[in-house]
Amino acid sequence: MSINNKFNILKNKNNKYNKLVTKNNFIFIIFIIIYYLYFLSLERCLEGEGKCCKKFKWIQKKLNEGLVSAILLLFTFEFMIHNIISKFHLFHIIFAFILFYKYSHGFTFDDHGLYNLLGVISLLIILIISLLPVNLLFCIIKKKNKIILYIYLIFLLIFFISLNYYIYNFVRCHDWGKGLNNTFINNDIKFGCKIKIPKYCPYKFLHYLLDISKLKRIKCGDIKAKKKLLKFSNSKYITKKTKKFGFPVINENLIWPNNSRIRKSVSSMMSKNLIDMENLELLNSKIIDNKPEIIVDFSQNEKGKMLINLTFNESLSKERKKLEKKYHPYSNNILILYLDSVSRVNGIRQLKKTLSFFENFMPYNSTKFHSFQFFKYHSFHFFTPGNYPKLFFDTYRVRGRGFRISYYLKKYGFVTAFSNDMCMFNPYYNFLYEFTKDELCDHEFLLCDPNIKHINSMTKKCLYEHTNIYYQYEYGLQFWRLYKDNRKFLLLVNNDGHEGTLELIKYNDDVIFKFLDTLYKDNLLDNTTILLLSDHGCSLPSVYYFNEFFKIEKHLPMLYIMIPDRINETYHQQYHNIFENQQKFITAFDIYNTLRFLMLGKNHNKNKFNEDNYIHKSKFGINLFEPINKKRNPKNYKNLVNNICI
Repeated sequence: MSINNKFNILKNKNNKYNKLVTKNNFIFIIFIIIYYLYFLSLERCLEGEGKCCKKFKWIQKKLNEGLVSAILLLFTFEFMIHNIISKFHLFHIIFAFILFYKYSHGFTFDDHGLYNLLGVISLLIILIISLLPVNLLFCIIKKKNKIILYIYLIFLLIFFISLNYYIYNFVRCHDWGKGLNNTFINNDIKFGCKIKIPKYCPYKFLHYLLDISKLKRIKCGDIKAKKKLLKFSNSKYITKKTKKFGFPVINENLIWPNNSRIRKSVSSMMSKNLIDMENLELLNSKIIDNKPEIIVDFSQNEKGKMLINLTFNESLSKERKKLEKKYHPYSNNILILYLDSVSRVNGIRQLKKTLSFFENFMPYNSTKFHSFQFFKYHSFHFFTPGNYPKLFFDTYRVRGRGFRISYYLKKYGFVTAFSNDMCMFNPYYNFLYEFTKDELCDHEFLLCDPNIKHINSMTKKCLYEHTNIYYQYEYGLQFWRLYKDNRKFLLLVNNDGHEGTLELIKYNDDVIFKFLDTLYKDNLLDNTTILLLSDHGCSLPSVYYFNEFFKIEKHLPMLYIMIPDRINETYHQQYHNIFENQQKFITAFDIYNTLRFLMLGKNHNKNKFNEDNYIHKSKFGINLFEPINKKRNPKNYKNLVNNICI
């Protein structure tokens, strides 16, 4: 072959390669254009409640996000050019990026963005690694070296046998159906709902890698927060020299505008009414009706401390005590610990200390209290608006029906308190306002500080020196102590489980356990019923998203109830019923009716014994102290996701 011919062949190869590179670069440019069209037009706003952003700092996040993705795409095309991955698998790569587009929220763990980007990178790496053995096998076959081929095949065989052994012994869901006190889901019953048990639970080996807070070694109290608090506020009552910021007390006059459609967020109200706590003239004036109970103190340093000093309302206490004589509830005190987006199984994984508290009072383990666990508590939807109204409003969105349950509790002589770690008066979405009548609790504590992380944060939610939940439970503890001689209702709502790693709620375990243990040791739980519950399991974007166990768990939230034993002497049959119902199919409507029963006691079956104060019974459920009909079928419940029942 002549030199000219060799040169022409080489030239043709180079031209072919250059055309391929040009073609892929063109595709690459198209991808970049699609990225930025998406970033600039479709991405949800992170700094408002359903509004368009006025600030564009988030664009910087998008530029960074686009740069990383562009580099990633470049490597992908290079792999394709050199036959490390085939063109056919480009479809899977594009599909992975579409998922990223759909669930992207930014470029940091704190607003749920970077985690999704890492998820896409992980998918691509797994894809490339999975294709390498196949490409290597084809390469060996082409060289026709049988010895190397046999060695390689033996190696693959050993590898897959070892992998299968590991999966079978360490990844299979052998203990998925296990509950507290060495109990298990009973799927042998002839009625109710037979739960589908997942085969594999990849969280068993991935949870070490997904505990981002531990990997980043996050500690609370390291952030200088004053600058952000000042920027957040437009209050005329504070200045740059202010060292102690008082958050206004939530009351009817402060947050109830006439138009119910704008009763969605209290952040603007909070920002306009922050108080300089060192301004004595202002504190003594008529500008505020009540002295702030939540204070952020920057007198020591720029990092700040949040101080809680809940005020006892003596006149309120006396007023409610007068009402106590008229009604005789099942339980004088009702305590609800509400952890959003936590499945029964994930609660067992991550809330070990808290659930050990309930386990200590399982039937026959204690004579003072008894705890019950519910294996087949089903959510109606995998998001809160589809479940919360049924828990506390008894509504299927029937116009004009139902009050928030706190309305009735006040009528029956209970002093009520509520806390939520979202800066929204009603965190259960504005469609409720068209169908229900809301009611403030006597004491309300909403975490409205701008230093709070995004609700979907994958990392520990710190606020000043502690986690968010610490302040909520400190507020709850103070309330419980101050009104120890009154009937009480306390609802603490926390959203730390609202993220995809399934790891974050473990950082709440110590706080919840200490709260319960303190109340118990200080004899503050007499005649108290405790509910530890969620509305649904985790359903947010996750590396687990398409796994079977994840799909099942999102429809099986946790529910534990602890009741005082001495009441069981009077309500012996009710105790037997709730014990039997632990393995039966139940819904949020049953919990609503149970709360109604706790308030009314023996009068729960009477017909409107007091028309003004009567709390309607949900026609869609029973209370858990009653026997559940054997014919109850999940399919009869409208909108109930029942694909996990077999």
